[in-house]
Amino acid sequence: MQTGHVVPERIYYAIFAALMILTATTVAVSFVDLGDANVAVALIIAVIKATLVLLFFMHVRYSTRLTWLTIGAAFFWLSVMIVFTMSDVVSRGWLGFPGK
Repeated sequence: MQTGHVVPERIYYAIFAALMILTATTVAVSFVDLGDANVAVALIIAVIKATLVLLFFMHVRYSTRLTWLTIGAAFFWLSVMIVFTMSDVVSRGWLGFPGK
């Protein structure tokens, strides 16, 4: 007896191929000087890869709404943490240092 959604193997192979292409793209972009955009491009590619893994290999695409809500809450919390961390990093030079 089988429970849950059955995904065809060709979907897994297609997602694996996409992940390999995105990994090669990440490596290729790392050798190109894009200035400040290097980190942004690498993070965009990483988010796409993480989304593919989350949706297909972790079967979230076919999960219940409660699973989607839990994942959404986790990403919201992650974004809050990133915003607060970046606000600290950006504001470090605003105050003068004694002796300068």
